Amino acid sequence: MDIITLAAVAGNLSTIGYGLAAIGPGLGIGYLVGKAIEGTARQPEVGGRLQVLMFLGLAFVEVLALLGFVLAFIK
Repeated sequence: MDIITLAAVAGNLSTIGYGLAAIGPGLGIGYLVGKAIEGTARQPEVGGRLQVLMFLGLAFVEVLALLGFVLAFIK
């Protein structure tokens, strides 16, 4: 293989790696929001507090997605 073919393969692997890295945060966000809605349905009086905690959790999960995006470009 020549160097151009190897560079193209490495670029494609980074894209696939980021695609796989996005699965985890996607599942995490779905699970987090679903459980927050379930908790609010069970106890409506703590809905405001659950919403704050949900947004805090969403921030941490999004950091994982951004980390995967950045690491896809670092060799």
